[in-house]
Order: sequence, then C-alpha cells, then structure tokens
Amino acid sequence: MASSSSSSSSSSSSSSSSFKPRRSYHVFLSFRGPDVRNNFLGHLYTALDQAGIYTYIDSEELRKGEQISRSLMKAIENSQIAIVIFSEGYASSPWCLEEVAKIMECYEQGDIMVFPVFYKVEPKEVRTPRKSYGEAIAKHESKFGKYSEEVQRWKKALFDVGSLSGWHLNDGDEAELVKRIVKDISMRLDRTPLHVAKHPVGIHPQVIKLQSMITTKSDDDVLFIGLWGKGGIGKTTLAKALYNAIFRQFDSSCFLANIRETSKDSKDLVPLQGKLLFEILGQELAVSSVDRGINLIQERLCHKRVLLVLDDVNEVRQLDALAGECEWFGEGSRIIITSRDRHMLVSLGIDKYHIYEVKTLDHLEALELFNKHALPRNNKIVIRRDLMDAALHYANGLPLALEILGRFLRGRGEHEWKSALSKLAKSPNEKINGVLKLSYDGLEHHEKEIFLDIACFFKGRTINYIMKVLDGCDFDTTIGVQVLVEKSLIFKDRGMLCMHDLIQMMGMDIVKQECLGDPGKRSRLWLYDDVHYVLSENMGTSAVKAIVLDLPKPKEIHIGLDAFTNMRRLRVLIMINVHTSFQCPICLPNELRWLEWHECPYPEWCFVPKNLVGLDLCRSNIYVVREQFKDFKNLKFLNFSECQSLICMPDLNYTPNLEELNLHGCKNLERAHESVAYHGKLQLLNLSGCSKLHHLCDVLQANNLQSINLRDCSKLQKFPDIPDENKSMLNLHLDRTPIKELFASIENLVSLKDMTLSSCKNLAILPSSIYKLQNLERLILDGCSKLINFPKKDESSDPHVKIGFPRLYELNLRKCSLLEVDFLEKHSCFSYLTNLNLSGNNFTNLSLSEQLHNLDNLDVSYCQQLEEVLEIPGHVDILKAVSCESLRKISTNKCPARSMDLSSCYELVRHGFTVNDLIKPEVLISNWVLLPGEDMPKWLLPNKDGCISFLASKDLYEKIGGLAWAIVHQVKKGNKNAKLKIQAYVNGERMNKESDRAMPLDLNHVAFGVIELKDLWKEVSFGPNGYWNHFQCSITASAGVIVKKCGFRLICKSLENELEVLLQDDQLHDPTLFYEVLDENQTSTELDSPRELVHKGLDENQMSTEEDSLGKFVHKGVNMTDFSIEKYRYSQISPAYRNVLLGGEMPKQFVLVEDGTISFMASQDLYDKFLGLALCVVFNVEDRGKEISFELVPNVNGERRNVLSGILGSFDSDHMWIQYLKSNVLWGLLEGGVDFDQFEESYLQFSLRIKVSGGTVKKLGYVLRCRQLEDDLKVVLEDNQFVDSTALCEDFDGSTGLREFLRKCHLPIEKLGNSGSESESEDD
Repeated sequence: MASSSSSSSSSSSSSSSSFKPRRSYHVFLSFRGPDVRNNFLGHLYTALDQAGIYTYIDSEELRKGEQISRSLMKAIENSQIAIVIFSEGYASSPWCLEEVAKIMECYEQGDIMVFPVFYKVEPKEVRTPRKSYGEAIAKHESKFGKYSEEVQRWKKALFDVGSLSGWHLNDGDEAELVKRIVKDISMRLDRTPLHVAKHPVGIHPQVIKLQSMITTKSDDDVLFIGLWGKGGIGKTTLAKALYNAIFRQFDSSCFLANIRETSKDSKDLVPLQGKLLFEILGQELAVSSVDRGINLIQERLCHKRVLLVLDDVNEVRQLDALAGECEWFGEGSRIIITSRDRHMLVSLGIDKYHIYEVKTLDHLEALELFNKHALPRNNKIVIRRDLMDAALHYANGLPLALEILGRFLRGRGEHEWKSALSKLAKSPNEKINGVLKLSYDGLEHHEKEIFLDIACFFKGRTINYIMKVLDGCDFDTTIGVQVLVEKSLIFKDRGMLCMHDLIQMMGMDIVKQECLGDPGKRSRLWLYDDVHYVLSENMGTSAVKAIVLDLPKPKEIHIGLDAFTNMRRLRVLIMINVHTSFQCPICLPNELRWLEWHECPYPEWCFVPKNLVGLDLCRSNIYVVREQFKDFKNLKFLNFSECQSLICMPDLNYTPNLEELNLHGCKNLERAHESVAYHGKLQLLNLSGCSKLHHLCDVLQANNLQSINLRDCSKLQKFPDIPDENKSMLNLHLDRTPIKELFASIENLVSLKDMTLSSCKNLAILPSSIYKLQNLERLILDGCSKLINFPKKDESSDPHVKIGFPRLYELNLRKCSLLEVDFLEKHSCFSYLTNLNLSGNNFTNLSLSEQLHNLDNLDVSYCQQLEEVLEIPGHVDILKAVSCESLRKISTNKCPARSMDLSSCYELVRHGFTVNDLIKPEVLISNWVLLPGEDMPKWLLPNKDGCISFLASKDLYEKIGGLAWAIVHQVKKGNKNAKLKIQAYVNGERMNKESDRAMPLDLNHVAFGVIELKDLWKEVSFGPNGYWNHFQCSITASAGVIVKKCGFRLICKSLENELEVLLQDDQLHDPTLFYEVLDENQTSTELDSPRELVHKGLDENQMSTEEDSLGKFVHKGVNMTDFSIEKYRYSQISPAYRNVLLGGEMPKQFVLVEDGTISFMASQDLYDKFLGLALCVVFNVEDRGKEISFELVPNVNGERRNVLSGILGSFDSDHMWIQYLKSNVLWGLLEGGVDFDQFEESYLQFSLRIKVSGGTVKKLGYVLRCRQLEDDLKVVLEDNQFVDSTALCEDFDGSTGLREFLRKCHLPIEKLGNSGSESESEDD
C-alpha cells in the first residue's frame, strides 16, 4: 500500500504553533456598560491608552439583539489579552455571556491570555452562580431552557474565568488598582516569545509536565531544573516552548542559547554574562572579566524574580559563571538548564525530581514529524509504506534525524528513497553524526574505549556480563559506564545496557574511520565479511583489540594458521554460531583476556593465553586433561556448560583466582573434583542439570562460596556436611534432587538467605537446627510430598543461642503433606514472615497468631480437609482459599484481608457467608473479595458500561473516600487467562498502572471491591484555585469472562452545605452517585432527612430501572465529550489495528455491505470461534481539511453494546480507513464474552453500524477473523447461510495468525510489538 502527504494528523502534539501572526489589539475589554462604563472602565481604558497599549472597547450602540457581532468575534480573536470585568449586572446580558464564552474558546486554544477583574462581586458568585449571577442565570434558563446549549456554555465560561487569577476590588482604591493592572499588562506585552520549531510535534504534552515540575509549595523558592538527554533529542526545542509558556510570569527573562559552542574558552563567558545582564536589566553593564560578571549577576539579580534558560551546557565552569547559586536570584526565580551530562546537573545540587529526561518521540509522533518534513501537503509523489517504515526505523524517534532525513527525502521519488536508505544503512548521515559525536569527543580515553566496545559489541547485553568482560580488560568499568549514562550515550534498561541506534552507528563509524580500506587495521571487528577476510587471509595487525562475531545462525568460517599471530593487542575474542575446523594448533596472543567460543571444535587445548580472565566454551566437545589449567593463574570465570564430552571436573588448584564455575547441563559429569571443597576464591558453583552427578564432596569448606546450584541433579542423594561456620554462602538450590534429609550442620551456613528444595520428593526430614539460620529470607519446600511435619523449635537448645527466623519473609509449603501447622504457633520464630503458602495440604483448621504482625499474603487454596479458619491476623492483605471444598467458617471478628479470593468455596456460602460479612462502606480501605454468588450489594448503582465518570473540585475530591464496585460474572469453561482490568484517568491521563485480577474457573461469582482514592488516582493537582478535574475509572474483562452485572458507587464523607447544594441542584453531578457515610460525631437521626435517597442509597425499584444512569451521565455545564466512554474505549485499541490510506480502491478480501451496517447471525459455537472483525471504509471529504470523526455502534439482538468513537484526522481527498476490532471489544459486556443464556434463541444477531461525520461513506466492507472451523460447523453454516462464508478468514496458525491477518488487511504490524495489552495471547 502507499502513503501520501494528503492527510494530516489532528494530533494535539502539534496544536501549539511556533509562530502566531501579529495581533490587531493588545487588549480586549469585556464589560457590562451600565455598571462600569462611566467610572472604572473609562479610567482603565484611558490608562491603558496612555501606556501605549492598543485596546479594543466596543460602543454600546453595537450591542443590538442577543447575538454577538462578527466584528466583535474577530476583535477577540485578534487580541493578545482579554480583561473580563465582572460587575453586578454582567451576567444579565446574553451579549456579555456570549463574549466571555468566545474568550474562553480562544483561551483553551492557547490563543489569548485572560484576566478577570471582580468589580464589587466575589469570585465564588461568578464561579457557581449565586446572588445577582444566580438570578441572571435563572432567567436565562427560563428563557432558553435549563439544559440548552447556550446556557451550558455560559455557565462553563463563568466557572472557568472565575477560577483564573486576576484582580479583586470591593471598597479599595480604584486608581491604585488601575495602576496595578496597567503595570501587569505592560510587563506581559513587553516581552515576545521565541520561535520554537517549524513543526513542534510532541512538545505540548511535555511542556504541561514540566510546568507541573516547576511548581513548588512555596512561590518564593528559587528552583533549578535540568532538561537532560542525548544530542538531537529536542532539549532546546522543549526549553524554548517551556520558556514561551511561562516567561510572562516573571519580572524578567533570558534565554542563552548554544552555550557549548559560544564558550569554548573561558574568555567567551564574559560576553554571555553581559548578554544575560542586558536581557534581564534592559541596560548594558561593563563586564571586564568572568569574576566581575559573577559579582554583577549576584548584586543586580538577587532581588529580581527571573526566568533564565541556559541551553546546551557541557562544563561546570559555565554554570559557575552564569548561575552558580540559588542566592544569586530573587525569590520565585526559575533557572532551566539543558545538557547532555546528567552528572553536571546533579553536581549543581539539582535533585532527581527536577531533572527531566527528554526521550525520543513515540511512533505516531515520529510519523507525524517525518511526514511534515518529507511530504508537503501538495505532494503528488506516492511513497511505499515499507520505505516510510525504513526511514522511521532509521531515525528511531530522534527528532533531529527525522527532520534532517525528512528534508533530504522531500520531493524525491521511490528509487531515490530506496537508494538513500541503503546508503544510510552503511554509513550515517554526516550532519546527524556530527551532532551526536560531540558527546563522544568530550570523553576521556578509557571512557571512549568502553563506549566503542558497547557500541560495536555489547549493546543490549546485561550489565553484569559487560562488567565481567571489560573489568577483565583492566577497565574501570563501573565509573566508566556511569559517565556514559550521565552523558546520554547509553542507558540502563531492565538490567541491560542500551543505546539509541544512531549513537551506536556513530560509534561504529568512528571505528570504521580508523582505516576505511583495511579492516585488519581497525581496533574492533564485528561484521562477518570483515572477520572472515582478516582471519582467513591472515590480515590481522596489532591495531586489532577485539573481535566479536555474534551470528544469528551457524556459519562456517576458515581460520588461517597464523590468523592471530600479528594481533598482539587482542584482548577480547567472542565467536557465537561460528563453526570451523582446525588441522593444526593455533596460538592465541598472551594479551587475550576474554575468550568466548560456543560449540568450539577443539578436542583438547592447543594454546595458552596466560592472561585469560574469562573462558566460555559452552556446548563444545572439550574434555578435561589435568595439565590444561596449570598456566591459568588469572582465570576468574569458567563456563563449560552443556559440554557433553566432559566427564570430570577440572582441577581448581591450577586456577587459584577462579570466582565462577558453570558446568550446568554437563550430563555425563559424574563426580566433582575434590579441589572444589576448599577452593579459596570460588564464589559461584553451578552444577544444575548434571543428571549423572552422584557425588559433590563429603565436606564443604570453600569459605568464599556464595551460591551453589544443584537443581535437577537427579542422582545426588546427599548434600555435604558443613563442619565449620561459613559466612559467605547466600544461596542454596537443591530443587528436584533425591535428597532425603539435610545434615544438622546446615546451621553453619549462618549467612544463608535463600534455600530452595522444590519437588524434593524423597525429603521427609528437616533438622530443627534450621531454626539457627538467622539470615534466612526465603525457604521454598513446595512439592515435598513426603514432608508430613515441619520441624518445631528445639526448646532444649542453649538459651544463649539465637533461635528462629527473624528475617524469613517467604515460607512456601505448597503441596507438602502437612497434617498440622502448630509450628506456626511459635510466632516469635516467624516475626518477619510476609508470604505464607500452605496450599494443597491436609490440615483441618488454621489459627494464626495476631503477633505474626508482618504477614501480608496467606494462601490455603486447595486444602480439601480445611473446615475452619479460626483466626487471621487483621493486617493480612491477601487471603487465598480457592476450592477449599470443606471450608464452612472464616472468622471475621477482626478487619478482613484487603484481597480475599474465596472462589469455588460453595460450602462457605451455603453456611450463610456473604460479601456483607467482609466489606462495609464505613471502613474506607482498599479491598477486594471474590465469592460464589449472583447478587451485588443493593446500594451499588448498576452500570453496563463498566465506567464511572465525574468532575470534582479539590473540596469535593477530599470528601470522597473511595470507589466501590462489583461484577457478577462467569468464566468460559477451559479458559485459563480470564482477567479483570482496572484503569483510572484524570483529565484523560492514566494515573495508575493496569491492575489485573485473576478470575475463578467455574460458575457464577461476584467480585466486589473498594478502592481508596489514593490507590486509584494517586496525587491529583487541582492548581492554585482548586480547579475542577475530570475523573474516570473503567473495568474491562478479558474475552473469556461473561459479565452478568456491574455496579459502582462513590463513598464519601459527610458533605458540607455548599457541596450538598450543588449536588441537590443537579448542577454538577448525578447525586445518586454519592454514598454518604456518617462521621463519628453525627447521630443516626441526622440521616433521616430528604437527603437519604441522594446520599444513603436507592430503593430496589429505582435500581432496576436505572441500568445506564452512570454510563449516560454527562456533566451539566461542562463539555465532557473528550472524556466520553466511547472515545475512551477507542483510545485503548492498539494503533497497529488502524490505518488510513490515500485512495478509494477497497482490497479484494473485504466483503461489501450496504446501508452502513455489518450484520450476521451466530450460534454460541460459531461466536466462540470469532477472534475479530476488520472493517474497511472508503469515504470522501465534504470540505477540504475538515476533521473526519466516526462512531461505531454494535448491537446484539438489538441491544446496544460497546459504542466506540474517535477522530481519523483532516484530509483533502478521498481516503480509506481500515480498522481491526476484537469481537469482545464490540459485543461483550465490559469487553468480555457474550452471554447467550441471556437470550432465549440459539442464534443471535450481531451488527455493527458505522457513522462518519465530516465526510460520506462511499463503500463499506468487512472480514471476520476466526479460529479454524470444524467440518460439521462448516456444514451448518452452508445450510443456514446466517454468515457470508466469503467474509470468514480462518486462522490456521495461532502463533503468527494475527500478524499475518493484519498484514493482509494492510494494517501497520510494526506498531504491534511483541508484548503488551494487545498481544496475540488475548485471542484465547
């Protein structure tokens, strides 16, 4: 398919333009004439005029009728500032209200600054209309209708402007107020914004985050903020945008650009100091030296509230000269520094909360920026999608690369694009490379060596591995890596070292430039052709320091006899998937420190690099000869894992410095060498999977050994005796060994933290001496089926010896055969225990001491004999008792666990246990319960959308304690991935991580929960005026969950009078949403009032008729369309599932339908086969550049289901929209499965109606993706023809089927990724 520039995204990321045309007016005055025209207004207008501020003030005669004139609209649009003068009669005029609504429309678009003047009225009278404003609004409601569009816009505008900072006058000095207003307005007009960028894509959301970051509790604080990131990432662009957004809030401001370039020498700092002083003070001062400049800055700026931006700082001396201390600047000042060096920012005293890492653009932002540079709007050239994707992949989200590459390719044809991209794959663009290389040039020699090694060889490898290799080469790797991170050349991610692709290419290019024509004269080799040439032709020289050839598939390579002879400085040789054969011995240089050659063909050693530190020959056919290691005095790391020819362990006496020995999977190894028992420096011993190993040693005295792994040594029946105290051992893993018991001497492993003996089927006895393991943190014994009793504390032991597990936080006894758990009664032995797993055992009752005061997680699931849980510590967070068939009683005297999974405990329910026994709304803590049943608590409001949405001020938010929710559901038989997902948003931004809940696998259950607001929406900023925020929470189910009912309620504290008035007047919310609970000082009679229905609950009849009361709720007076459930649903769908293409030729695999509706019939068996639906809409554009929006309305048997809506963008010509939607997202309640039992028919009608606004649907087609259909189901389909068989696309390969389907439908699979919420596993 082709891509073209004729479409332009409507993304908000580019909504703020870098340049706005000159305005006609400085100030627009909005006022009610009779109140202020002949006094305050006249004085203000005259003062503004005398100050040279060009002000628009309309004539009273212009105000005819109630419709605001077009000329007045234009005047507002062409003004920089609007001053709204709220007087007593302001709201009585529809003209004034239209005016303020238009002003706020421009304000929300960032086109105008707005300042209110409260002239003899209180701000709250304006915000929530009361007194004269309330009376005026009431009259308008009577005339136009209470919920008319006009009245709602006016009320919203009054609320929004009334919440802004401005000036307030009651009985004060009018003349003084006029002076203040003129002074403030003059200050804001005197300074002009900076040009940000031609296309500031992705900037605005970051500016919003930074504005929040620079806000402090005290306005008087002087704050330094760092913008940190790699070269070309957009730090300067972002700094300019932030400067423009806030500079008017300061007395003075200055932006010093490109400091690295303009201050290469100390004397260059003097002009910078002079420029800083001139821009802030407005006068030139004589700066004769850096020291003189420092004193001037300190003396002249210490009382001024300034905004100072120091761009591209790379040395501390620059900061010392320009902004050395907070005390140099006045209260409330902000100093913003952009740099590639994080450490420099830290050294200045900037804490981590005020260092903002500027990151690469996401895929959609990168695509938008690249399109703007590469494809002009009038472009007629069509470029293939794969070429576009290749360009985006090359730039990898780096704005500099997207801009330079886009401009270079602009106006070129496909063949030129292909050639240019091919060239870039071989050598980087010089302009991009030059910017990135500045960071490299500032490194010291060893830092450069480390950087080049990582760039050429080790990008994406674990930090631990890289440290071993480079430390073995005598680099100080720890500090070297840290410097590279601080200078934005590399970054750490999940234990790995990573770098941007272009920075890696820059490093590789540095090595290639060492000798363009001869790879044998370069320091590093990593490409197959280069390595093959050098080794086969004996072309290596002393320049070669490292060879790392890591091939994706095995490949043969010929190595000459003297291949390494001249490589005297070779320190690293790593060969992965490299196969060769040696006819004669080959000698490696003595300087070699690290040799890693998997599947090495050597039958025996024939070379001796004496300085070797690391030797990794895993999966090789090597066998050990005693003399092999006699010269390996420096060897620290030895890996012979999965060497099946190895039958005996090396003699470790020849390797006195060995720290790690890995013989994992050596299945023919039978005995360990006796030297392992007393080696002085060995720290890690891995013999896991040595299935023939029957003897380790009789006595273990290796006192530096930290970790032993003997997992799956299936013939090892005895662990060695530990005769002496060992303070080094931390980890001991004996899982799946036939060990029958542990020696009592295990007590000598006094530092042991982690001991695992999972599935040791013969283990029947544990010595009581394990209670002496004072540092043990994890003890895992799950699956030890012969373990009937856990040892008890030996009361006869020496009273002076400490006994117990003071640090044990996890004890796992799952699937043992415990008949009793009275050892837990010795609670003093388990004082730190956090996780206790007793599932699958045979005890009949459980009583745990309250003094297990750290216990958080208790699991007694599948204990079939368990009848009673008599006592649980009140602080337990998670209790699991799944499928406890005999359980009939759980004590609820104390506070229950916050999370209780009692699924399939039917006997418990039969004995009268209900959700109400566990959860009471008066106890405001986050909790969750899963229990068999079909009834929700009656005080919850039913809700089919699974989404709650409301607005709240700071005062109201602080009254809300939590959100209560419940779902009655059933899980499809055999589904093992059933989940509930809870997500929370504030103003459209996700606040919590996705919270998943596992579901039971049988009949109807009710899941009920209460979530405290601090756990749901975290810390919420309301701004200085307590501005209102929009809150949203949604619950969705996975495809295997059939949802029967869903309900919500907000639990709140006793509301104050003002809040109650707002709720009862129905101006802000549906009042039934709030469930008010008593304060301690209230009496019960206080609730016997008309508020009872509003706050205390609903009766059953009302509940049954208001199924959609929350889902359809729209906040009155506030436009909430941006936060609608329909838009929210669509926003959760992966961008890989959508594509908009130029042209109108529908792909042939789509089946055409008429009248804009897709419809078919399906039985339960057929529907269960459906995986998703792809639709194709060909539409034309009504007006060029007009925004195209859509709505998708699904129905099941005429019952409306999960409506989705969104915006496709703005277009100049016909386009085609292709969208993939999972079946459950459309037709399942809460996006779960469809409940066929709800209907009385075998076949249900599924439909999807497509509406497009701003254009016309010319063609509509669809295709259904389904699992492979059985023959008998195909016969049924042929007979009844309820589904068009040509619309079915069977998925024969579950692992790659989704990607192949998306590819066939011309959808961008590169956006799908390899994991995440839209993974293919969710098809199940």
